[in-house]
Amino acid sequence: MMNATLNREKGTETITISRAEYESLKAQNAELSQQIKWLMEQMRLARHKQFGASSEKSEYNQNNLFNEAEATADAEVPEPELTVVEKHYRKRASANKDRLPPDLPVETIEHFLSEKEQSCPECGEALHIMGKQIRRELKLIPAKAVIVEHIKYVYSCRECEKKACHVPIIKAPVEEPVIKGSFASPEAVAHIMTQKFVSGVPLYRQEQEFNRNGILLSRQTMSNWLIKCAEDWLEPIYGKLHEQLCAREVLHADELCEASHNSSYVEPYIM
Repeated sequence: MMNATLNREKGTETITISRAEYESLKAQNAELSQQIKWLMEQMRLARHKQFGASSEKSEYNQNNLFNEAEATADAEVPEPELTVVEKHYRKRASANKDRLPPDLPVETIEHFLSEKEQSCPECGEALHIMGKQIRRELKLIPAKAVIVEHIKYVYSCRECEKKACHVPIIKAPVEEPVIKGSFASPEAVAHIMTQKFVSGVPLYRQEQEFNRNGILLSRQTMSNWLIKCAEDWLEPIYGKLHEQLCAREVLHADELCEASHNSSYVEPYIM
């Protein structure tokens, strides 16, 4: 129960409440403080989302950190139509950026009615094709690994063998391997380089991907391949380009960064 006492001399009023009422007010105050704190945090996150740099990572409320698909998906946005870009013809830019290159192979699957179904359900006469509807899909075929055996045949002359004279031995020509004494192929090395230096897939993840496909290829072996190919095949190209650049009196370089928050860049030179 709440009692109020008025002090006329000091002009103050003293309110006396019970212990239960005090605990109830204390709990309400704590709950309101938590709500205020939560609302202030939501306002801070909203301001950061609207005005903050998109590359910054929020320190709070990172529920969508590992839910990239859920965070990116938007059911209200209609799915774009599959469009093939025509060669040597530029159409007006569209807000939809989904495009397919024109040189992709097209796999056609035709769907016909069976012989029994090619009868009119009304009169029983044979049906004829009056038109067709086309639906396009993007089909992705995963990378396929195969073993390539190079069999080099050796030839000799039977006539020379009969005469017991000098017998010529001729071997079929075959291209040299990309790395001598290794089972690496140009396609395998190019795939590993592209995955690492273009797609940013580290070697340990590529090793896991190979293992899932039943191929035991360690990251140490892949590292050796990359270093050896860089020394044998790429370093001579680099040396030739460096020689031509140094022979020029003036060089043009592009030193633009990718974004304001990223100071690293690739400095291409133009001769």
